[in-house]
Amino acid sequence: MRHVIERHLGKVIAGGSLAVVAGALVLGVTLSGQSEDGGRTASVGAAGRDAVAPDGKVEAAAVDGEHGVGSDPLTDAETARAEQIALRSNGLSASARDADGDRGPQRIATNLAEDPTGKGVRRAEIMYYDYKANVTITKTVDLKSGTVTATNTARRVQPPPSQDELTEAARVLIGDPLGAGLQQDYQKATGKALSGPEALELSGFVFRKETVERIPAKLDVCGEHRCLQVVAKVKNGGPWIDTRAFVVDLSARSVGRLG
Repeated sequence: MRHVIERHLGKVIAGGSLAVVAGALVLGVTLSGQSEDGGRTASVGAAGRDAVAPDGKVEAAAVDGEHGVGSDPLTDAETARAEQIALRSNGLSASARDADGDRGPQRIATNLAEDPTGKGVRRAEIMYYDYKANVTITKTVDLKSGTVTATNTARRVQPPPSQDELTEAARVLIGDPLGAGLQQDYQKATGKALSGPEALELSGFVFRKETVERIPAKLDVCGEHRCLQVVAKVKNGGPWIDTRAFVVDLSARSVGRLG
């Protein structure tokens, strides 16, 4: 569908223009903020006391063929093993909560970490967000030794959102009074009621309040809280629905409107 549909809160617009804007904003996101502890730590206060097992727990090495070489991207086996090691290690609080309030931190991303030795050492970097403490936790895993070599905890560091977070942000928006326009636009585009975020293709980015001249009072905590802007598209070739005026504070599970 490539036509333009007027709506009371904005427009349902053709995919090209909004997709370009969304892509540019996502690519422009960079990590910023200061580390809470100034660098790497072996544990994170109470988080260390609540952890399931201490850092340094050794996991069995991956079977040949299940790991990459040098700067190859992480294999599925390496990714799964690294995440398992990180979750068992010190520095993840038992009180941590994910985006929808379940027990445990929200995993944001798992990537190959830089090798400071230059000897082809394979390391994985797993990034989490704890929605209860509003901190970003990054753990570095040595895939050969099966140990966590560093844990870093930082406030006001907001990495790009994971797909799970975007889904939860869309769920909060749909359930909020400010999401009525999104529901109406979906109804106009499809003839059906919007049942939930599963009916949409979602992308989005972290909201940075310093980029906006006027900030609603309820969004002033963004940066300390995890706040996202969601870009929604009707599945199966449907139109984009412009939701960029809305900011979802996932930490508070509330929605603010810009402008």
